[in-house]
Amino acid sequence: MGGESPILARHLSIRVAKLAADKKGFGIAVLDLRQLTDFTDFFVLCSGDSDTHVRALAEYIAETLKKDYQVKYLHREGYEYGHWVILDYGSVVVHILEPETREYYELERLWGDAPVVYGKLPDLTNPEWRLN
Repeated sequence: MGGESPILARHLSIRVAKLAADKKGFGIAVLDLRQLTDFTDFFVLCSGDSDTHVRALAEYIAETLKKDYQVKYLHREGYEYGHWVILDYGSVVVHILEPETREYYELERLWGDAPVVYGKLPDLTNPEWRLN
């Protein structure tokens, strides 16, 4: 990944979001960052119930993209601890967070100007966001 067309990056980001949903990820949203930064085109945000769930989501996404698209992440961060795993595919960066970590860092607020192209950003101030 990296340097491909925005259409391919968008397709891949939506595929990642659907893969996360397949494994019971929640709070899933794809943000289009193309007008806001030049280090990536799309963020995929999602959450898992525990560090084990976060790691399982990361493994499933990475393995499926490698098998189905022959795409391997450029960098992986946070896997050892599982509170926040980042899979960097260049034009698509995947953030998989435990709910507490997501509420603390508020990536939704930091990137609030980015259009949501898939899914919906949860209202992190409402404790019930974890149930959706």
